[in-house]
Amino acid sequence: MHFGLVDLQTFVAVAEAGSLTHGAARVNLSLAAVSARIRQMEEAVGVPLLERRPHGIRVTEAGQTFLRHARVTLGALQRMTDDLAQFSQGMRGTIRILSNTNALVETLPGPLSRFLCDNPNINIEIEQRPSDEIIAAIAEGVADIGIIASPPEGVALTTFPFATDRLCAVVPVVDERFALQREIAFADLIEADFVGHERGSSVQVFLENQAKRLHRTLRHRIQLGNFASICRLVENGVGVAVLPESAARRFQRSMRVRLLRITDAWAVRKILICVSDLERLPSSTRRLVEHLARLGAATG
Repeated sequence: MHFGLVDLQTFVAVAEAGSLTHGAARVNLSLAAVSARIRQMEEAVGVPLLERRPHGIRVTEAGQTFLRHARVTLGALQRMTDDLAQFSQGMRGTIRILSNTNALVETLPGPLSRFLCDNPNINIEIEQRPSDEIIAAIAEGVADIGIIASPPEGVALTTFPFATDRLCAVVPVVDERFALQREIAFADLIEADFVGHERGSSVQVFLENQAKRLHRTLRHRIQLGNFASICRLVENGVGVAVLPESAARRFQRSMRVRLLRITDAWAVRKILICVSDLERLPSSTRRLVEHLARLGAATG
């Protein structure tokens, strides 16, 4: 039984994408070539690894085992490549990061730009996800580093402090309901219409979960994908919003909006760096973790 590097990369790409077509795009192969490779791998192991469905694929139980071993093998090869890169200028490494919304927009760009400038042979792939999905993905080896806003529970991950994420309410200056207030409980804010974040974004999922704990539902007039657009609609009286304070203060300088401190304890969140096993990561990934952790220690 023999599997090449491209075989393993192809299977992981298809499994993570949930689609032969999207997996083929990730590894820059034709759909026919990917289908042939998957079929050859299934013939080699003697059992189906994927279940083909009308709208994608499902990884079988045997496929999950194959996927776990493929990730371990690819991780070991990446570590070897990364450790050897110091001897060859042409070799490059890639670090995959999953981050919550606020860190991705507000906190990470500066530290990542400095790291990339100092490490020209390293590339970074970064994707926004809710914290609970990030924790599961790091535990499964889908990504190298996670930036999360809630501690992992029931999962053996290593974490380091990175930043503090304070959420605040953003309301129109002209809205008399909030004219005399400097702070507000989320239960009272829910009475208003909301200008929400993009569906599925980590901050939106977080706020919806807080509303559920109060047995309430947020009333969205509209949901948008960036903080500036949200603040602009709040300024125009469409509704209220909840944003990271650092972003909201920046927009307050050019827009007629007011910021209210949210009194709920969850409004102040500790942003954490999480990894599965620091010692098993490639040296470039460990350097990035240490770089981010140093910044967290300096600001903590």
